Amino acid sequence: MTTIIYYFTGTGNSLAAARRIGVAQDDCMLVPIASLEDTAGGIAPQADRVGIVCPVYDGGLPVMVAEFAKRLDLSRADYVFAVVTMGGTGVSALRQLDGLLRAQGRGLDAAFAVRMPGNFPPLYRPQSGSKRDECLASAEKRLAEIGEAIARGQAAPPGVALLSAVVKAVTYGSFSKNVHGGDTAFSVSDACTGCGTCTRVCPAGNIALAAGRPAWNHRCELCCACLHFCPVEAIQLNVLMGTKGRGRYRHPALTVADMRVQRGEMASAPPEPGA
Repeated sequence: MTTIIYYFTGTGNSLAAARRIGVAQDDCMLVPIASLEDTAGGIAPQADRVGIVCPVYDGGLPVMVAEFAKRLDLSRADYVFAVVTMGGTGVSALRQLDGLLRAQGRGLDAAFAVRMPGNFPPLYRPQSGSKRDECLASAEKRLAEIGEAIARGQAAPPGVALLSAVVKAVTYGSFSKNVHGGDTAFSVSDACTGCGTCTRVCPAGNIALAAGRPAWNHRCELCCACLHFCPVEAIQLNVLMGTKGRGRYRHPALTVADMRVQRGEMASAPPEPGA
């Protein structure tokens, strides 16, 4: 039985989740959603089981994931599942995805949420040290359970969570409408070395170097990969409480090479800074 898991990640939680779930399946392939962004037309996966794994942004789906879901033809799939990784609430994102897929003719058979370290410094400091490790260990256990449930073809319809629904209702509309231009809130300090790591990790291909410094081109997903990967913390996001001195996070297993693969860059090259 073949399985395809489509994933989107900015700081690695969702890629780690997709990998852990994939281990529990007999024949599984992971496909980055970002690598399909510039392809035309619909997407009809040739697999018995199809899954989507992604983070939660403002109570809903990353915009790239929402647009991807609208292109999916799941008529050949026997079982469709989704997993969202979240620092706070996120069940509403699963309900959003189910609705988008149903509009294409096929909803979710199973929907799961797993708590992992949050990573939006303008709102809160990311977990670090033992607290981060404990959170990751708990997530690993939960993901193993989810992987086994998916392997069994277990039904698990999206639940209802009032707080998650309220957060999405209040914040997601503005987020999704303005996200691509949200990169105007990023800045770069004189600490920047021009290493180009930010250009390589952006899943939207939104950053280029101009005169040795990053320039954002208004295709942003606000995944904050550029923020968290910068080896000298030269990049700041100037909203809410800002990000200067507020810590950074990426999943311990995530590398620059992983992020380049997410963008569809498969070339074998020497390890990049921060890899």
